[in-house]
Amino acid sequence: MTKSQAHKEALLSKIGDKSAAVGIIGLGYVGLPLAIHFCQAGFNVIGFDLDEDKIDMLGKGQSYIRHVPAEPISAVLTGGQFQPTLDFSRLAEADCLLICVPTPLTEKLEPDLSYLTSTTRTVQQYLHAGQLVVLESTTYPGTTDEMLLPMLEANGLEAGQDFFLAFSPEREDPGNKQFGAGNTPKVVGGITPACLEAACALYDSVTTAVPVSSTRAAELTKLLENTYRSVNIALVNEIKVLAHKMGIDLFEVIDAAATKPFGYTPFYPGPGLGGHCIPIDPFYLAWKAKEYDFSARFIHLAGEINVAMPYYVVEKTADALNQHRKSINGSRILVLGIAYKKDIDDDRESPGYAIMDMLMQKGAAVCYNDPWVPVLKPTRKYDFKLKSQTLTPEFLSKLDAVIIVTDHSDYDIAQIVKHAKIIVDTRNATAGITAGKEKVVMA
Repeated sequence: MTKSQAHKEALLSKIGDKSAAVGIIGLGYVGLPLAIHFCQAGFNVIGFDLDEDKIDMLGKGQSYIRHVPAEPISAVLTGGQFQPTLDFSRLAEADCLLICVPTPLTEKLEPDLSYLTSTTRTVQQYLHAGQLVVLESTTYPGTTDEMLLPMLEANGLEAGQDFFLAFSPEREDPGNKQFGAGNTPKVVGGITPACLEAACALYDSVTTAVPVSSTRAAELTKLLENTYRSVNIALVNEIKVLAHKMGIDLFEVIDAAATKPFGYTPFYPGPGLGGHCIPIDPFYLAWKAKEYDFSARFIHLAGEINVAMPYYVVEKTADALNQHRKSINGSRILVLGIAYKKDIDDDRESPGYAIMDMLMQKGAAVCYNDPWVPVLKPTRKYDFKLKSQTLTPEFLSKLDAVIIVTDHSDYDIAQIVKHAKIIVDTRNATAGITAGKEKVVMA
């Protein structure tokens, strides 16, 4: 048996009997649920993060993500399976390292891989023979073999021989109660066949691995998934604007079209795109396409339409106020919901922020309510320093307009419509409400 075969067989044996220590770098919306799931599947997990507050809370069995309950964190801590830490020297203790760090865009809509580059340098310091390294962060095709591979091989270790390197895109959907880490298949691509075998063995132990021919194929798979959603959401957003001009209820049309049992999948319009994936991932693909002298026109057009939706919401709000002989300047406007989708506390890339910013620039007195996001924290673009306002009949009646950005299940929409003067509904949240319907403007 060669040295490389010995490394692989030893790792496969550890994965098989679940004695392999799993290290997860980045305990955010992706890494934390993944860590819990690996623990629940019988592995010991070391969780790494640079945020001292996160590590402190997790070390006490508390969750800083509202839709991730504290109970399973406390349970795996008590059982000794989960060890959150700031000490990155412990990377050397892990048999399998999963990288789940942010990969945002710059202001010029280009990939920002600074977090990934920094993390890879740290992993390279502690990398040793027999380890498996898997990148889960979404990125452009070629990142794993063009960037990670040479950095990790800099100390003389060879991928597929001494250590194993793969890409398996995260498929976390925050707040989804039907699909999670345990029943969502994992696409896996390896640098070599041995790398693929090792990574598939790891993911097969907790879910179903879907092997593909290369890391590039796996990277493109994730971008295809979210570009598909971005393009279809852009399509329905554009048709929404047309339907409003035609006086047609688009939601009625979508529901009617959805009765077709083949060839159609319903997508729904909204105030714009939010979350870490759909607003960002297509631009990674479009950026990489330039290297091949290819213009991804469809992707760019979808991005332009989706980015424009907050402007459309503000325009419809101005029209509604004008009908009441008011201007945006000086109006008191409530943004209802700041999370990017209902019933989660994830506000990353929320269109609500862009809407608030535009309203403030036009002179509006803007406030917000979100039971899932009690305080607005600084983002890469915005720093509003606002707290969620309590919804009372008196408070609502003093507002000039309410914009429904996120239709959380907690909201009593009928009561909000009853007491507010103007409702700008971007989510069809007021469907089925008859009393006060004359106050509602669809956007």
